[in-house]
Amino acid sequence: MDYKLVFASLKQTCEDNISLFSELSDSTYSPATQRLATCIKQIQEHGQALEPVVASFTAVYHHYDFDAQMPGNGYRSLVKVLLSCLLHIIQKGQYIVANHGSAFFREEHNAAEMEAYCSALCQLRALLHLAQRLINDNHCGQLYSLHDRELSNCFVQEYSSMHKACFYGRCLGFQFSPQLRPFLQTVVISMVSYGETFGKQQSGLGIAALSLLTSGKYVIDPELRGAEFERITQNLDMRFWKSFWNLTESGLITGFTRMASNQVQVNFPLTIPPVALRLPLASDPSLSITVSPPVAHWGPGPVHMRLISYDLRDGQDSEELLALSRSDPPSIVHLPWVQPQPRSPSLLIHFHGGGFVAQTSKSHENYLRSWSKLMSVPILSVDYSLSPEAPFPRALEECFYAYCWALKNCHLLGSTAERVCLAGDSAGGNLCITVSMKALSTGIRVADGIMAAYPATLLTTDASPSRLLTLIDPLLPLGVLAKCLNAYAGVDSDAVTPAAECPNLSAFCRDTAVLLGDLTQGASNWIQSFLGPARASGSSSSLALTPRRASTSSAHARGDPTEAVGYPEGFAPLRSESLAFVNLTSCPLIRNPFVSPLLAPEALLRGLPPVHIASALDALLDDSVMFAKKLRAMGQPVSLTVVEDLPHGFLSLSQLAKETDVATDVCVARMREIFHQEPPKDTKPAERPQNHAPS
Repeated sequence: MDYKLVFASLKQTCEDNISLFSELSDSTYSPATQRLATCIKQIQEHGQALEPVVASFTAVYHHYDFDAQMPGNGYRSLVKVLLSCLLHIIQKGQYIVANHGSAFFREEHNAAEMEAYCSALCQLRALLHLAQRLINDNHCGQLYSLHDRELSNCFVQEYSSMHKACFYGRCLGFQFSPQLRPFLQTVVISMVSYGETFGKQQSGLGIAALSLLTSGKYVIDPELRGAEFERITQNLDMRFWKSFWNLTESGLITGFTRMASNQVQVNFPLTIPPVALRLPLASDPSLSITVSPPVAHWGPGPVHMRLISYDLRDGQDSEELLALSRSDPPSIVHLPWVQPQPRSPSLLIHFHGGGFVAQTSKSHENYLRSWSKLMSVPILSVDYSLSPEAPFPRALEECFYAYCWALKNCHLLGSTAERVCLAGDSAGGNLCITVSMKALSTGIRVADGIMAAYPATLLTTDASPSRLLTLIDPLLPLGVLAKCLNAYAGVDSDAVTPAAECPNLSAFCRDTAVLLGDLTQGASNWIQSFLGPARASGSSSSLALTPRRASTSSAHARGDPTEAVGYPEGFAPLRSESLAFVNLTSCPLIRNPFVSPLLAPEALLRGLPPVHIASALDALLDDSVMFAKKLRAMGQPVSLTVVEDLPHGFLSLSQLAKETDVATDVCVARMREIFHQEPPKDTKPAERPQNHAPS
């Protein structure tokens, strides 16, 4: 969109509102009208200051794109988010001018809405100022300050103290597709309700039921919701995040997902025993190498996987494979009059996302079932061990072992493995790349291609323009991101009890007494939210519901970030009453190339198969852009697709919006490209050598 038109429209809308308020008589000039008038003047001031800043970014941000055909980087994202905020303000301002005199005009509601977007605009102005410092301190085309610890520390300090609640209340998800906003609101309300009841002596089902009772106040009071979400994302520990994210693993949710998604003939979990494997070398198939089972942290152990196939294929109903099944009986739809299909020439090996700390293949079944049908390919999804109980390199070892086992036993999976694709999202995208690096360094066959959706290729808190979006991202705040990265690096080694896989009837009965005991309190809290939202009880901490500017004493106590950043005279972002505690990812292990492949030397990356990356309006976008640029500079085949108006994790949001369907189609198209490549001739499928020398 043309930023000049947006700012011109904003200027006109502000003038129209100011003119309207100046013409009102004293009898109609209520406190809410005064709030609106004050807010419009503040917005006008922000707009005047921001237009030249946006102009400076638009003049240069094309230098940071992957290429001219695929514009996308953190600077573009910040400008896009700002313009989206301004468009919402313009729409609301025009509505106020047109309807202020109407009998149905809700003045208090509209004043609260405009104040929320004014706060958001103030914070976005601060982010753009931080981005200006980044663009001045980095070399042209560079999106990261990998060696500027002062700048990265300043970024984390700003995140820790800046007010964020406005982005999780009335303004929640304004930067994304409108069709996703109800879903994001549901996620945030669920999270804050779950956070209020988290820690009670109940199973996940009981906590979820009690959370439902306490969620009403967060529906009717967006300010309370935003303040509580800010507290949760800043201060709760890893146990909460694992527990909440693993709710998607519950029998009720997965059962509904399976009913709503494509039905498949094969879907059952496997457990592969820790047995050494012999695989041929890619450079000389007459020679072989031994691949040991995973051993990190607690010695050899089994690897868990899930096989999904739309069609039943030869080998998938074999006694050898069924003996490895963890389900009794294995979930195979085998109609007597339907003969198994021949083995597919293709095989998709999938590594799920979840920040290395949560979820399994069950959470990702929705799109995996669809992929299996669309591409007519069996899918092996790996349920690797999770952090912090199993930090690096356990997950990588298990994924690499699963990859090797799949190559050696492809006949059991219904495939000849002539073409093998690795696919993963977020943390899974990282594992796709690092498994391929490990295959290269080991000398075995490398997959024919990688499809990585919004992958994490730099597991640090180093500053970048897209990382600034963690201040407003409801799915990937910096505090949560840092906890996940530290857990994977082994910095956060606190024991965490895994979530129950599927609460049963007896667990529900045990919870009933406690649930009924809390029923009165939960209902009372919900009712109190109608009478006085600010007095709603039940929260685990006392919260101030309005942002404030940092006082001199408190700012001095934590090292005034305003002075460190050098904001323009007369401007300072809003500060939070609830400070975040973000542990910097300073552990040397984080910079291991098998943890952060963006930092890998060329010798470890040369010979990778074609890498296809799909990213979005995401805090990890700059990771993808810089990694794609690095591969291209080496002459490695790589593509980058940036989809608009979608958050991190869009694969799991399939069918919620037209944009998510389009993004999923992009990923499927890339995998089809990999599967339809012509394999080299005169080689055996499972032993096909690559044209890459092992590192």
